Amino acid sequence: MAIMKVIEVMSNSDKSWEDATKKAVKQASKSVKNIKSVFVQSQSAVVNDDEVTEFRVNLKLTFEVK
Repeated sequence: MAIMKVIEVMSNSDKSWEDATKKAVKQASKSVKNIKSVFVQSQSAVVNDDEVTEFRVNLKLTFEVK
């Protein structure tokens, strides 16, 4: 039986929501090991001068506790 833990993470990117998600996992993996999945809870964007300038994600990371 594995014990899993879930943490909530927010991230942003000037490229895409996918890039923001990848950045969140990469940054979290520096201190959290054994990440098994990610669930994107919400997505949003910042608009300046009629252009999307920033993509934001709020996600849940699941990792195994050993």
